[in-house]
Amino acid sequence: MKIILTQEVSGLGAPGDIVEVKDGYGRNYLLPQGFAIAWTKGAEKQVTVIKRARAAREIRDLDHAREVKAQIEGLKVNLKARAGDGGRLFGSVTSAEIVDAVKAAGGPTLDRRRLELPSHIKSLGAYPVSIRLHPEVTAKFDLNVVNG
Repeated sequence: MKIILTQEVSGLGAPGDIVEVKDGYGRNYLLPQGFAIAWTKGAEKQVTVIKRARAAREIRDLDHAREVKAQIEGLKVNLKARAGDGGRLFGSVTSAEIVDAVKAAGGPTLDRRRLELPSHIKSLGAYPVSIRLHPEVTAKFDLNVVNG
């Protein structure tokens, strides 16, 4: 089955890529979740629109990604969250909250979908977080979740 990706799918491609996948994977997962659209000649014209939007958001090149990596790794990121007795949070920390905390610490605006967390954050403490800035560049920083 030939499809056009509308969002980044790990291990498959980026938005606007035309890929060949097994019928069941495309029909049962990618299409219903909105990660892809079926390939047609008309849909292929939409690929240019998707790629143009991605280029506006994308980090310009490898050198720019390295600059952003140096900027992120130099940050001290603290996130205030409500916690009960024993340091257990009410709920959990979301990737959108982490992106906001990086921006509040003086970092750049990041895409929350590129964050890679080791596990769900449900208690106070320090956690390692990595973010894919470019296919070849991954930045790592420590997130300190404090009672707020």
